[in-house]
Amino acid sequence: MNAFCHPAPWLALVLTLAASPALAASGPPPGFVLTDNADLAFTSPDGATKLEQYMKDGGDFDVKWQVWARRGEQMTELKPEQGYGAGFRFTSDSQWLVRMQKTGSGEQDLFLYHVEKGAFVSATKHSLSDLAWAYFHSRPDTRKMKLDYHISANLVKGTEEAYRGLGVKWPDNRYLVISLSGEMDKHPKNVAMKGLADWRCRYDLKTGTFDVPAMFAKANAEALRWEIRR
Repeated sequence: MNAFCHPAPWLALVLTLAASPALAASGPPPGFVLTDNADLAFTSPDGATKLEQYMKDGGDFDVKWQVWARRGEQMTELKPEQGYGAGFRFTSDSQWLVRMQKTGSGEQDLFLYHVEKGAFVSATKHSLSDLAWAYFHSRPDTRKMKLDYHISANLVKGTEEAYRGLGVKWPDNRYLVISLSGEMDKHPKNVAMKGLADWRCRYDLKTGTFDVPAMFAKANAEALRWEIRR
């Protein structure tokens, strides 16, 4: 029998590795340091994903933050890179993840991720907050409101329990409740500040659409009349 018909075990292993796609090195680039702030560390409900936040201080207020999702030996960056650390909430099935990203004083964006092929990736082309504001400005009752500063999109607490605390019986892992707030410069002279406070809408993870349940109507009407007198 020809000895080359059955390669030695070590040779078979080499051939197998050579034929397999190489695993790209993953992890933050040089200069980024893992934060030791426990409030910035998050783990998915199933324990499979751990979120690590890394910071690079370039001096002169040039601070950059990156978020990496670790699943076993694999690490995936949750883009985009930002100037602040972030908060996160998972759905109870660990398949969806929302990033609550501070962008400035009193301002915040939301980003949505979904598990695909074992890794979290961006679930929407635009940020979830941009989509929520686009929906807000598409409605007849809110389209004329122009906000100038302290513009913030917030994820209402209750994602993991399908918002049972609001007294609803929505399907698990189906909806996100988003709260929008902001202030405006142009307002009646008899008030010092006017804007929007805690206007709520609901995002359907299954269909990718927004709506405003009837239960939010009264509070939303009050949110549109928010003002602070000096």
